[in-house]
Amino acid sequence: MAVMWSIAHERDDPTEWDVVRPKRIDRVAGTDMAGFGIRDLTALRLVPHPTVMLALEFGPGRPVVEHADGRRQRGSLVAGLGFGVGGSVRIRGEDVECVQVRLSPVVSRAVLGVCPADLDGAVVALDDLWGREASRVRERLGATSSWEERFALVNELCMRRHESGPSVDPEVLRVWERIVTGRGSIRVDRLADEVGWSRKRLWSRFNSQIGLPPKRAARLVRFDRVVRRLVAGEGAARAAADGGYADQAHLCRDVMAFTGTTPTGVAGEPWLTVDDLAWPAA
Repeated sequence: MAVMWSIAHERDDPTEWDVVRPKRIDRVAGTDMAGFGIRDLTALRLVPHPTVMLALEFGPGRPVVEHADGRRQRGSLVAGLGFGVGGSVRIRGEDVECVQVRLSPVVSRAVLGVCPADLDGAVVALDDLWGREASRVRERLGATSSWEERFALVNELCMRRHESGPSVDPEVLRVWERIVTGRGSIRVDRLADEVGWSRKRLWSRFNSQIGLPPKRAARLVRFDRVVRRLVAGEGAARAAADGGYADQAHLCRDVMAFTGTTPTGVAGEPWLTVDDLAWPAA
């Protein structure tokens, strides 16, 4: 059985969310998923995250992704590692229903069929990556009668594609795991020695397979961990001190660079305030 919550953002944003989690599912390592039903989605800011996002929509309304340069994209999408930097991407729509999959960059190439570096942090229409398969997935999701069936369908899709896709180098996997377990507060210049590579080779292979250089990846992981503490109500000074930042000003600069807003502003973003329900193991 899937587990569902309904949430209303009652302060400045009246948006109501249905957030659904699969209760039990044997999934591909490095993937996680949640379901969303949103009746009125008004200019939601996409906040960068250290995963590649796959959003499979199937509802009566198709979400619209709006870029700062005026471009618009509709329907299912893939968002590269660190998507939405600077608060440059927003999404809106009515009667939006989708299954969102978070993919670790170490498995995203196999599942999606495209290297994270080729996405370059951009938001890409799934139709452009998968062609007719994207339409078939949408039809199948729309034809199912329950969230449990939808999760099973998406999980089977991820498993099938992952089994036939390429894997990253063991050394790249090791460095990514060290960055994540270290919550981004790690001396990445030492990691080359740990895996027996030169720094130049590590930078090149990690960047080509993960989609960011090691230091930028660590910065994104650190930002993600700290911004969750801000959403939970922790003050910026304490979050900065415990999160590996030099001081509060350093944290404020990072938050502004990633989101285009202040620590106080980002703490109330709906994209983040549902995280504890949608992604409890994150």
